[in-house]
Amino acid sequence: MDISVYRPGELTAADRAAWTAMQAKAHLHGSPELANPFLSPEFALAVGRCGRGVRIAVAREKGEPAAFLPFRRTAAGVGRAIGLGVSDAQGVVHRPGFTWDARELLRACGLAVWEFDHLVEGQRPFEAHATGSFPSPVIDVDQGFEAYLAQLRDRSPKFTRTTLAKDRKLGRDTGEVVYVHDERDPAALRTLMEWKSAQYRRTGRSDRFAHEWITRLVEHLFHTRSEPFAGILSVLYAGGRPVAAHFGLRTERVLACWFPAYDPAYAKYSPGLVLHLRMAEAAAAGGIAYLDLGRGQKEYKDSLKTREILVSEGWVTRRHPVAFGHRARRAPVRALRNVVVKRPELFEPADRLLKQWGKVRSARR
Repeated sequence: MDISVYRPGELTAADRAAWTAMQAKAHLHGSPELANPFLSPEFALAVGRCGRGVRIAVAREKGEPAAFLPFRRTAAGVGRAIGLGVSDAQGVVHRPGFTWDARELLRACGLAVWEFDHLVEGQRPFEAHATGSFPSPVIDVDQGFEAYLAQLRDRSPKFTRTTLAKDRKLGRDTGEVVYVHDERDPAALRTLMEWKSAQYRRTGRSDRFAHEWITRLVEHLFHTRSEPFAGILSVLYAGGRPVAAHFGLRTERVLACWFPAYDPAYAKYSPGLVLHLRMAEAAAAGGIAYLDLGRGQKEYKDSLKTREILVSEGWVTRRHPVAFGHRARRAPVRALRNVVVKRPELFEPADRLLKQWGKVRSARR
């Protein structure tokens, strides 16, 4: 096995095609998680355009590409999964039967440590270094939307009935409800980002769109379209006005849900839930197998999901002072956060405190 490391612009068209082909065939070989758009070359190249230090390791066997690992590297040799903090799927994209030694891969990449927080299942050399695993809810639509809706009715009849009723009431009260699955108007994307920023501030969370590189990344991906990959902006209109929107990424079989938001003025109609049902219907019609709602405890995810997949977080380290120092700084913060998130008696008060702080900050503006 030969491992070479490239800057994003150095990756050849042939290598990109091989990477895409591995993703397209992943479900046939029992690794559907590798088809996630966050593992696509388009996502890695987009992060490379919007930030520094992006590299792509290519492992070859007999001269042919066998695996790809995109990552970000600091000058000190600290490595992070590509898009760490915004990516919902991380790991090595590889052909069937390929395996690797985690520390040897780090050495070839010039890394003392490689950190991940959404490692997909099946990455055994990395999973051995995981510090925790977490559920990521999904909506299966491979049997069609009607089959999903029937399953939803069986499991949560009141939720389903109420959501569909709110969809109809929205139309009666505001005018015709129109859903656009693939909206190409950049103004609609700006509206979504404004809603999302306001939601982050209102709930006391860090505003991701206050980071210029994330804003540029989303805008770049909005304009990225190829046969197997695209940024998809979905918008729910009522009476000619946008009331809910979502921006995510899709491959041939997976729609990764990323940034959903709605206009709070229409909150009583639950436009976000209505939007997700419309997204599921359009995704099923387009041949998508499932929608990945992403890691994180949210009531709407629990209501909509059909099952859960697992993602892991942790570090792979070599014996190196940089690795020890990085882990010593990061481990306590992660451990505390995960304890709070997993325990309702801690999470609920912390969540209320963040929302109260968000209201205080908003009042000061």
